[in-house]
Amino acid sequence: MYSIPSVIYISTKYSLFDKNDMHRKTHQRNISRLGGVAIVASFTITTLLFSTLVNFEEANFLITSCIILAGLGLKDDVHGSNTSTKFILQLLVAVILVFFGGFRLSSLYGVLGIWDMPLFWGGIFSVILIIFLNNAFNLIDGVDGLAGSIGIIANLIFGVLFALMHQLPYAFIAFSLAGAIGGFLKYNWYPAKIFMGDTGALIIGLVTAALAIKFIELNKVTGDNTPLILSAPAIAVSILIVPIFDSLRIFTVRVLKGKSPFTGDRNHIHHRLERLGLKPPYIIFATAGLNLCMVALGLLIRHLGNFFLIFFILGLCLLLDFFLFYRLRKIGR
Repeated sequence: MYSIPSVIYISTKYSLFDKNDMHRKTHQRNISRLGGVAIVASFTITTLLFSTLVNFEEANFLITSCIILAGLGLKDDVHGSNTSTKFILQLLVAVILVFFGGFRLSSLYGVLGIWDMPLFWGGIFSVILIIFLNNAFNLIDGVDGLAGSIGIIANLIFGVLFALMHQLPYAFIAFSLAGAIGGFLKYNWYPAKIFMGDTGALIIGLVTAALAIKFIELNKVTGDNTPLILSAPAIAVSILIVPIFDSLRIFTVRVLKGKSPFTGDRNHIHHRLERLGLKPPYIIFATAGLNLCMVALGLLIRHLGNFFLIFFILGLCLLLDFFLFYRLRKIGR
């Protein structure tokens, strides 16, 4: 919160702005995209101090991955970077987390008929999942305060669940990120004075993905482990439903239209709510409300199992999407 004014000052002094030259942008003035620098610095310092006190070595791999990804995001926010460079570095940090840091899924809990997975295939799936969530948070960063608000909600929920599970190191990581985003959100709320840029969005996606994987693994049903939370994969999906559903939907629509899934457009859920006349704060309240409702629903009916619960939650979101489509078509937008 205290570092953001300095970032804004440096951005103004050296003209480090989003130049408003992309058709997807809606703001009308020069605004710095370097807010993610403050998020990364705050989160890194806090996590390093804590991990040193409790000798939590897994945090070292997480921080290493964050620093690499922050470098990529910073270059992209200032000068831009090509798609291949982005993919290679995202792949690198995902491999570090999965195969060195231990953030790897070993089972899908019967979803799609898959149970325990060998080290290699579990690792590959985890790498793909981390890269997907990395970009998913980046994709929802299109309205003032939206990505930050969803990031806070997801990490606060993960933090509380980890605390209830007596997994305090992971709870601390989640709360540290939520706090870092909270300080930034004061200046990113509509009308935004600064954006988090790729630096912030990629870090939020990376850390949240790592926590989701660890949450699922720590609630795995084994002979010597009775999980606190049943249907952990479905609960993780409900916590991350906004970036997950929006990314799956947008990629599917683009492919069906014969376009590259990585081609930018203004067809995200927040863009559609915007066309319905909602201002950014109300878009955030709507998406945050959806997020919290899905988490509450998931926790209430978690006894029904992962397969049913995941597709039930996605089905409800699909119905909501059809409703938005109908409303937009009715008013001719």
